[in-house]
Amino acid sequence: MTSYFQNSRNLIIVAVALVVALASSVVIVPETHQGVVVQAGKPVRVFNQFRPDVPYGQTGAGIQLRIPFLEQVQMVDRRVLDLDMERTQVLSNDQQRLQVDAYARYRIIDPVKLVEKAGNERQLESQLLPILTSVLRQELGRRPFSALINAERGTAMANITATLDQQARIYGAQVLDVRIKAADLPEGRPLDAAFTRMETDRQEEAATIRAAGQRDAQIIQAEASAEAARIYADAYGKDPKFYDFYRAMQSYRQTFLAGEGQSTMVLSEDSEYFRQFKGER
Repeated sequence: MTSYFQNSRNLIIVAVALVVALASSVVIVPETHQGVVVQAGKPVRVFNQFRPDVPYGQTGAGIQLRIPFLEQVQMVDRRVLDLDMERTQVLSNDQQRLQVDAYARYRIIDPVKLVEKAGNERQLESQLLPILTSVLRQELGRRPFSALINAERGTAMANITATLDQQARIYGAQVLDVRIKAADLPEGRPLDAAFTRMETDRQEEAATIRAAGQRDAQIIQAEASAEAARIYADAYGKDPKFYDFYRAMQSYRQTFLAGEGQSTMVLSEDSEYFRQFKGER
């Protein structure tokens, strides 16, 4: 009887050990995460790894097995994540100090590299934030403040995204997009000084444009006058008598018609002015 109870107890202990071992070997990997199997501190395989050409549900999520106590599974997010930069001051190309808020959107495409280079998502963010701030300052520092409110802003964001993505690939991440939430001038005296400087710049620019317009108008007027003189000279050269007659008729019209009969002239009857009335050509 004692031997029977001893054997039963051993069987129960073995069964419990098997259940514990089986439970320890089972890992449930959700669709939203990738499971990196780490053995002796080194990643050996991945469950549910992100693949852009494979739809959700077919990448290996669900129940997976590992070697109990020998292998550990580290979960890595496979969704699109946000990298929110703290508000920072940027000096633009036209010496405007701006308070810029920006964020980046990224996803982890190589979880093994992430575990090896950064450890986890939080460490990755601490690595990428200084890079994002530095790249943003460099790119916006090459451009004037007006570039942030026109089509050139898209080019700047594309350059920042490409540069940040190149650095993120080292940690197994892919940067999808970088966007500026706000770009404001500092409050208080710096803001007033900036507005004054902008107003002065616009006034100088307007004065330059007006001066250029006046210069161009004078050049056009001088060229037109020279062309008119050339045409008159050509016409006079072809028929001098007709030209004298035409100019005399214009003078008579201005003298006798424009004045509405109020003009009074005292001239000799043999005056040269009335030569065309006498039919002399």
